[in-house]
Amino acid sequence: MDTIDMHVHSTASDGTFRPTEVAHLAIKAGLRAFALTDHDTTGGIDEVMSLSLPIEIIPGIELSAGFGNGDIHILGYYIDPECRELKKATKFMVDERIWRNEKMARNLNEAGIDITVDKLYNGDPDKVLTRAHFANYLVDNGYVKDKAEAFKKYLGEDTPYYVLRQYLSPEECIELILKAGGLPVLAHPFQYKLSTPDLCLLIERLMKAGLYGIECLYSTHTRTEEDLAYSLAHRYGLKATGGSDFHGTNKPDISIGRGLGNLSIPYNLLESFKEDLGLA
Repeated sequence: MDTIDMHVHSTASDGTFRPTEVAHLAIKAGLRAFALTDHDTTGGIDEVMSLSLPIEIIPGIELSAGFGNGDIHILGYYIDPECRELKKATKFMVDERIWRNEKMARNLNEAGIDITVDKLYNGDPDKVLTRAHFANYLVDNGYVKDKAEAFKKYLGEDTPYYVLRQYLSPEECIELILKAGGLPVLAHPFQYKLSTPDLCLLIERLMKAGLYGIECLYSTHTRTEEDLAYSLAHRYGLKATGGSDFHGTNKPDISIGRGLGNLSIPYNLLESFKEDLGLA
């Protein structure tokens, strides 16, 4: 069966492989297609779309949207990375993230940790810093034994060093994806720890803004969760998709296309997208 991966990250955000390297890993994994969906940036798309390789590459993005006291993620597929509105919004997101990272670094400094954003960039000023980079730094420099401890002691939302981000609304994120000619999909719906009724309310809210699909197949989904996601997609007339959420060594247990080892996303899910866009 031809398989795909519709949720992949590179060094353009918080992955550890360059976009070109990600493409070659996808080919090595035997995938027929993959989507590059970096967090709040289209920075890796030009590099990967310029390649001439025996694999379909879908230009995508994963936008963070404010929801409750945290955030949810909206994937966008087949976006135009040159869309003026999207570029303006992602610049705001990156600028706001830079401010937040500087504030978190100062907070950690006050706790006795020798850390600066320059050290986190490590010679790559185009890198989109996330808390994963903070965690790696804390591990590499011996402040914690692993990333789980880094989040528990220093980076989690309930620590005194955490800085709340400013987010766009879910509706604004969906609107941006639609303006960029893309298809908006709710990512990993069970990571938000919502009850089924509350998840339904979220889906109904997002559908009013133009939600197109839901990520039914995902690395950490149980069979019960997969079945529930598919049933919700069917109930609301949403398209199903799936992805590993590959980040390279930042999520070492997750392999591109295979997730934790048993993920298999059929190509026919992508065919449905292409038909709706007139690309089939």
